[in-house]
Amino acid sequence: MIRPADHDSITKLVGNTPLLRIRLFEERHPGLEVYAKAEWFNPGGSVKDRAALAMLEDGERRGTLTRDRIVIDSTSGNTGIAYALVGAARGYRVQLVMPANVSAERKQLIGAFGAEAVYSDGLEGSDGAIRLVRELVAEHPERYFYPDQYNNPANPRAHYLGTGREILEQTGGRVTHFVAGLGTTGTFTGTARRLKEHDPAIRTIAVQPDDAFHGLEGLKHLPTAIVPGIWEPGLADEVWGAPTEPAYELARAIARREGLLVGHSCGAVLWAIERLAARVERGVVVTVFPDGGDRYLSTGLYRSRP
Repeated sequence: MIRPADHDSITKLVGNTPLLRIRLFEERHPGLEVYAKAEWFNPGGSVKDRAALAMLEDGERRGTLTRDRIVIDSTSGNTGIAYALVGAARGYRVQLVMPANVSAERKQLIGAFGAEAVYSDGLEGSDGAIRLVRELVAEHPERYFYPDQYNNPANPRAHYLGTGREILEQTGGRVTHFVAGLGTTGTFTGTARRLKEHDPAIRTIAVQPDDAFHGLEGLKHLPTAIVPGIWEPGLADEVWGAPTEPAYELARAIARREGLLVGHSCGAVLWAIERLAARVERGVVVTVFPDGGDRYLSTGLYRSRP
């Protein structure tokens, strides 16, 4: 879909991202068509623009988000960038609680949009940020608007109405498998629900890290984490655990072979698609590439190895 040429706000550019053909596995598995939603085409550079905008607009409609309240939430980075962008565009103050060890690029992007960062213990990951933001809100509930991305139904609804619909339109309804990573679980839950309503035979595979101690930024190992309230396990036909290093290798491979610079979690879904391809001879597989790799350069994901 071609985007209109003029808009009165940057937020109008959220959604309608391209669906790219992925050919990384084509030589070995010629009967399998693989496509990825290129979510870095959103104005904030990630899939989280969809959920952040939906949650803030829901707050506006309900009257719970007003100019005298500070938007606050926990984030591992991408949702925070999205909140900061929307806040700047609509005139809201934004305060974000983040693990101290998120990438330097994401910290700088949040600051560039004028948002304030509060850092939680990096060793506690996203769960530590969740606990800290809850403490801050409990101390001064009158001060904040807390969307709570892990428990807000507007998060998966954004993908039910947007991402899932777009996939069906862009594939002509031909999709047979959907593969996506689990962070807040909103992308998977909302999209899978829409696809299953279209055709219950579509197989849905959710991807999480294979261990609590992993290097896949943006993804949660649900068995050892605070489980999001929006997670609906019944929508996943299977949940697979992706190993960190093979995911890194596939992220590097798609950059070098197809010119797609992607983030850690994109490598994880590529790992799952490669595993799926060994089982399925024919089909149309769609995944979501949540963001680009330029915001992870400082993490060493693309650092040359001896």
